Amino acid sequence: MTLPPAPAPLLSDPPPSSGAPITAFDQGLLLGLLIGEGHFGGDGKQPHVTLRMHTRSRRVFDTLLRLVPGSKLCGPYEHGGRSYYQWMARGEVLRTLLIPLLDTLPMAETDEHVYGRYSDMKARYGL
Repeated sequence: MTLPPAPAPLLSDPPPSSGAPITAFDQGLLLGLLIGEGHFGGDGKQPHVTLRMHTRSRRVFDTLLRLVPGSKLCGPYEHGGRSYYQWMARGEVLRTLLIPLLDTLPMAETDEHVYGRYSDMKARYGL
């Protein structure tokens, strides 16, 4: 599989956080998306959580940007007949926002395989 070219410019920065808590629905949506489509890894220097989906899912990505302020959206990309965006959380937003949130959710009880990938990422990068 050939990787796409370097990331396209970011479409937008996330809107400022309203300070409102993430609802139970939002938590379930986030967990479901990451279990179903997410990638837990890194580049060898820093960890990241990424999600790639078709460009028709733009509203879903806008929701992720709202739920995880400081995360980024790149694309759209055209590769192998697919048109997709890539959402990414890394750096400070991953360490201070996403990891603490994911640690409160029932990932281990919901999908052992994905929880293993998540745990491996945390162990590799000392999270």
